[in-house]
Amino acid sequence: MRNLPQKILVTLSISTSLQLFAQKDTVLQKRDTDTLTVAAFASQTRWQETPAAVVVIRQQQLQRFDRSSPVSVLNSIAGVRMEERSPGSYRLSVRGSLLRSPFGVRNVKVYWDDIPLTDAGGNTYINLLDFGQLTNIEIIKGPASSLYGANTGGVLLLQSQEADTVKRMVQANISGGSYGLFNEQLSYTHNSSFQVRQNHLQSDGYRQQSALRRDVVQANGELNLSKAQKLSYLAMYSDLQYQTPGGITLPQMESNPRLARQPAGAIPGAVQQQTAIYNKTALGGVNLNSQIGKHFDNNTAVTINHTDFSNPFITNYEKRNEWNYGGRTAFRYHVEDKHIRFSGLIGGEWQQNKSNIDDYGNRAGKADTVQFKDIIKATQSFVFAQAQITINNRWHLQAGLSRNVLVYRFQRTTDPAQAAEQKRNIGPLWAPRFSALYQAAPGVNMYAIVSKGFSPPTVAEVRPSDGNYYGDLQPEYGWNYEAGIKGNLWQQRLQYDVSFYYFGLKDAIVRRSSTSGAEYFVNAGVTSQKGVEAFVKAWIVRRDKGFVTGLALSQSYSYQPYRFTDYVSGGVNYSGNQLTGVPRNISVTGLDARFRNHIYTNITFNYTSSLPLTDANDAFAKAYHLFQAKAGYQIAFRKVQVDVYAGMDNILNEVYSLGNDINAVGKRYYNPAPGRSVFAGVAVGIK
Repeated sequence: MRNLPQKILVTLSISTSLQLFAQKDTVLQKRDTDTLTVAAFASQTRWQETPAAVVVIRQQQLQRFDRSSPVSVLNSIAGVRMEERSPGSYRLSVRGSLLRSPFGVRNVKVYWDDIPLTDAGGNTYINLLDFGQLTNIEIIKGPASSLYGANTGGVLLLQSQEADTVKRMVQANISGGSYGLFNEQLSYTHNSSFQVRQNHLQSDGYRQQSALRRDVVQANGELNLSKAQKLSYLAMYSDLQYQTPGGITLPQMESNPRLARQPAGAIPGAVQQQTAIYNKTALGGVNLNSQIGKHFDNNTAVTINHTDFSNPFITNYEKRNEWNYGGRTAFRYHVEDKHIRFSGLIGGEWQQNKSNIDDYGNRAGKADTVQFKDIIKATQSFVFAQAQITINNRWHLQAGLSRNVLVYRFQRTTDPAQAAEQKRNIGPLWAPRFSALYQAAPGVNMYAIVSKGFSPPTVAEVRPSDGNYYGDLQPEYGWNYEAGIKGNLWQQRLQYDVSFYYFGLKDAIVRRSSTSGAEYFVNAGVTSQKGVEAFVKAWIVRRDKGFVTGLALSQSYSYQPYRFTDYVSGGVNYSGNQLTGVPRNISVTGLDARFRNHIYTNITFNYTSSLPLTDANDAFAKAYHLFQAKAGYQIAFRKVQVDVYAGMDNILNEVYSLGNDINAVGKRYYNPAPGRSVFAGVAVGIK
């Protein structure tokens, strides 16, 4: 094992919380997930009664690990995998592959307070957000195109509004840890009518050329315009800068995992080219909820955002100026009697993205001679309808359908031969979904789902970093078949969710790399993505007295034997090979305990099996074992709340890659994750 870093930054975290109630247990809650109302598919039902594969992550879970990164939290969810190639460089997959995700979030749709965060070009800058100040996340697993448009993996519904707001609340956090980690947060809440939050995050990074700095300011709230109308709003500005060390080879990782990408012949390395991402984004949105009589209501949201994006890369320096506009409206009719509840939903969503993309030569981190100047416009729209019926509180049935259209327009202003606008129409694409849930017994709910999902090529795939335009890329699509059982037993002491699914993806979009490392994408035939997901949580002890007042064990497991079933490229037949970038087995075990003397602890063990790094399956990333722990002392009396905590990540000091560059030229597949690291802090709340 490598030695611990000589200098470990341990700072204090101060959190001031004006609360009108007694101390809440931030680790073990007496109220479990099924009592929450789930928003997924506009169901407005309890978790265990929702006819969907949906997971609810609450604020307490988001703060279970180090609050500076959502990676460990999301990776504890069965079927969800978040990778981090370097601090701030996230990739997210929900029940899918990372074939087409060299960075960012693709084939997963993201909404924030009911406002679309994914743009019309299919990209989501999820690393702009401070996850530590979200209050709730819902993850829909599997295609959800019938109501949310373009996606094959699922949907993330992010919530920043406090669920149980008090008259006033102030929060301020300062925390830190190894490798120069420093995280500061400040927020103020006045009822639900106004909230403002600020965050500063920085890190020196574990590897060369991997420093991070992010500053975020956001405001949100609600205005009651009348008894029948409520206006909610959201505004955010995020200034993100993170260096990109790039991939290295296996011998390099084994000899020195802190290396950045090294020079290769005439091609310079990451340090020489000062490779990095600079992203400044301003976003605003409003959401109007209107009650139209006794049985009708409408929810309408509009949003606008601007992104100033720069990326000095090994071979070029790209600058993007992006404007995004969007809106969504949904009319709902609902009625109920003693035995039947019915709701019908109809609406539409429209988004437009305009990107001015300029490529220059990169001279040691400075933009040099112009290579290309392009304009890409993406317009995505869909209309949807859904019906939901509940019979005797035992049968919950849903059926939905959407019609989707995407239009791309491309111009290369620096090339007279391509100066004329090229237009590409995709669609109409129809996406149905049917689901049913039956309560076989109290706490035992069986469900089945049939759904079709699709995901068109994103702007970053139509016009990737190699500078070419790929207007012939086709959308990937497929049908998903699923069955599961979930619920709570023994007075909510046992929570469980087990599902079996089969998703056949056609025209899968796969990443390729040129000899210089620039990327491009191709359609890769057919894949078979069938698997099993299981989650169980058992409350062994949950009481007010005794030495141990709370003890919970949890286990999540994902089995993903994904394969190519029909894939021939360059005369090579990859059919039958394992799907690139997907581990077959992921197991996460958690232990949460609380003691009479106000001490609590969280322990997590993550096993992730080996995964193929190439479509040919001639290179594999080895399996890894992550052991993480956090402990703290928490007490509240009258108007003061104190929480002193410390934790350690990668206790076993594993050398592993948490973000692999698949199909990389020169076998530079690996982006090593940090070695053993620690964090610590103090939280103080004053009423």
